[in-house]
Amino acid sequence: MSVLDSIVKAYDIRGTVPDQLDADVAHALGVGFATFVRADQVVIGRDMRPSGPALVEAFSRGVMEQGVDVIDIGLASTDLMYYAAGVLDMPGAMFTASHNPAGYNGVKLCLSGARPIGIDTGLPDVQAVAQQVLDGAGPRQAVTCGARTERTLLDDFASRLLEHK
Repeated sequence: MSVLDSIVKAYDIRGTVPDQLDADVAHALGVGFATFVRADQVVIGRDMRPSGPALVEAFSRGVMEQGVDVIDIGLASTDLMYYAAGVLDMPGAMFTASHNPAGYNGVKLCLSGARPIGIDTGLPDVQAVAQQVLDGAGPRQAVTCGARTERTLLDDFASRLLEHK
């Protein structure tokens, strides 16, 4: 059984760090995500878990190796990342393990418009490509790698929320 079989759930990816989810797995998931969404850009956020920055960096590297640009919104809530995927009209990835203890981390994935990626909407495809990468047989790196930029959307998100008092 592959490590991916134990961490890929019905609606997200969750596992303990670093024994189940580490930089290599995050990188492979980034390649799988970029291959599945076939977008020019993706947005990525993370919660406050100590493992978040390293996992986001590895995931972003995998995405960018496929020629896809990364918009990094940094420390964010899941709602903020979904807002970003909607307003920017691009797929997104949120590094969080929700209610699990700090020793866990994971990824929630969505398509543009914040449409979730789950077991019935593409997560097995992401997993299959990620497994190929972990097995040393993944897709080739793009001729031109994507770029990473940082963007702050918290003020826009807060203003949007205040419109709905």
